[in-house]
Amino acid sequence: MMTKQVEEILDEPHEQIVQRVCAIDVGKDSGTVCVRVPAASGTGRRVSKVWDVPARTRAVLGLAAQLSDQGIEKVTLESTSDYWRIWFYLLEAHGLDVQLVNARDVKNVPGRPKTDKLDSVWLAKLTEKGLLRPSFVPSAQVRQLRDYTRMRADLTGDRTRYWQRLEKLLEDALIKVTSVASRIDTLSVRDMIEALIAGQRDPRVLAGMARGRMRLKHADLVESLTGQFDDHHAELARMLLHQIDTLTDQIDVLTARIEALLARLPAGNTPDPDRPAPDGQTRPGTRANAPADEAAQRRTPPTAADMIKILDQIPGIGPSNAQVIIAEIGLDMSRFPTAGHLVSWTRLCPRTIQSGKRSTTGKTGKGNRYLRAVLGEAAATGGKTQTFLGERYRRLIKRRGKLKTIVAIARSILVIIWHLLANPGTTFHDLGVDFNDQRIDIGRRTRNHVRQLEALGFNVTLTAAA
Repeated sequence: MMTKQVEEILDEPHEQIVQRVCAIDVGKDSGTVCVRVPAASGTGRRVSKVWDVPARTRAVLGLAAQLSDQGIEKVTLESTSDYWRIWFYLLEAHGLDVQLVNARDVKNVPGRPKTDKLDSVWLAKLTEKGLLRPSFVPSAQVRQLRDYTRMRADLTGDRTRYWQRLEKLLEDALIKVTSVASRIDTLSVRDMIEALIAGQRDPRVLAGMARGRMRLKHADLVESLTGQFDDHHAELARMLLHQIDTLTDQIDVLTARIEALLARLPAGNTPDPDRPAPDGQTRPGTRANAPADEAAQRRTPPTAADMIKILDQIPGIGPSNAQVIIAEIGLDMSRFPTAGHLVSWTRLCPRTIQSGKRSTTGKTGKGNRYLRAVLGEAAATGGKTQTFLGERYRRLIKRRGKLKTIVAIARSILVIIWHLLANPGTTFHDLGVDFNDQRIDIGRRTRNHVRQLEALGFNVTLTAAA
């Protein structure tokens, strides 16, 4: 009987026994602190001390000083809403090693009482045995940049909702201009709405305000602008336009602030020109061997502004999307040893479920919704291009459907981004539309076609084309 080869699995860097730990069960108004240290008797037993600390700046700073005096090596916080921030920020600023963990990973075993005291003790026990995976928390500068990009995304969504409300108002006034115009936020439609608010009701005059190619739709515009727009519609439309203009001004301010923060953001790790790809192969979407005259440039880590220009070369990604990507994952890829770690953190790969001989895949999960949104948008846009990603999109959508294809393309884009960020100085190089066609085994495909025709009863004679 043959024995299978023994597989050796190494521990993760965080999986180590810690002697002096602290765990905090976070709440809105206070936190339950548990400190686990070796007993003073020297018998090898462990001692847990539990007490409550108010979630206030002075109280947390006092706790930080107390933990430092006790020689606490690691502090664990449970990610509860946004209540963990005051604890993480202040304890980290005091020089303590703080890790944030997902509440799903620290759930207590069933059948035991559920109290804040027992939860903090359980969290401390998991911490000392290295059984927790720390969550990714970027640096303070990246967190500040992330606040601006997320606020811009939220305000952009709010502005879209106001445009939708305005369109609904026009439908109530029997104005069907959005059935003729491609979008409601075009300059031509804006001029027509402003004229309607000012009191102009003649549809021919309103249709004459069309610009560019919309002038060719004059007859349709006249019909669509014939309605029952009255004074109360005008008052409500003015309110909606005011909200839209206010949000637009705020979005412009946020964009300027984001560009200023990116200019001050420090560069990532110093690149290693001789560092090979993790799999020993050519990195997808990047140039395999940089010329000798680029060696000096590769030794200097590029700034955030340089990375924006490099990421902008990827099909589907623009400057705005690149800003969001850097704000969500930062420039330092040391927290993600491989591209697979980053993909798994973003939840762009299905969960593997294996039991016995049966292996299935689960759902991808939620992940970072801001990062997933821009990657999904980039995947949908890149799928329309004549590039490697566009051809990959068209190949997959035939058998996997649109939603799964977008997730697959988003994952490919994220892998490219990881290689570009983990190896500063590496340039993006599109593999081309015919990348897969060049790797087709012509002989194998010919044999398959001949075998299929013979199975249908045909005699096949192959003649080379002229």
